[in-house]
Amino acid sequence: MDSYLERLQRELESATQGATAAGLEQAPAGKWNAAQVLEHLFLTYKNTNKGISKCLENGAPLATGATFRHRIKTLLVVRFGYLPSGRKAPERATPRGMAAEEVRQAILPEIQLMESGLRDCETKFGPGTRIMDHPILGPLTAEEWRKFHWVHGQHHARQIRQRLGSS
Repeated sequence: MDSYLERLQRELESATQGATAAGLEQAPAGKWNAAQVLEHLFLTYKNTNKGISKCLENGAPLATGATFRHRIKTLLVVRFGYLPSGRKAPERATPRGMAAEEVRQAILPEIQLMESGLRDCETKFGPGTRIMDHPILGPLTAEEWRKFHWVHGQHHARQIRQRLGSS
């Protein structure tokens, strides 16, 4: 597996290690609890996997052309690892109430599936090919998708640790 997604798995395992179901459900007023943060991450991985599947089924990348704004945002997030906070999650990545233990069990296999699909896309389309669009960053290569999920996952792992009182 790619090092970014391996690190992502370790980071999420570390952030939730020893957490109880009750602990995962606690949060400051108006904020997501740790279980909801995990579900948000799970939904982003699941949606990425849907896009990967479509690319592979169609036999072609689904990426559009990158605008100047896309390039700047990708540079900030993917190249520099800067993820601005305060942005509202897209509806498709907003938690819906998945049980804490269910999401804990489902999240790591979803990351592994993503790595497998990204590897298949690189083999089929070439490693530097933009395979599909991120809703904010625009078109990304498989490696950029890995790095995005690593940066995004780190951001939310910090929140999980804060919610669990283990920062």
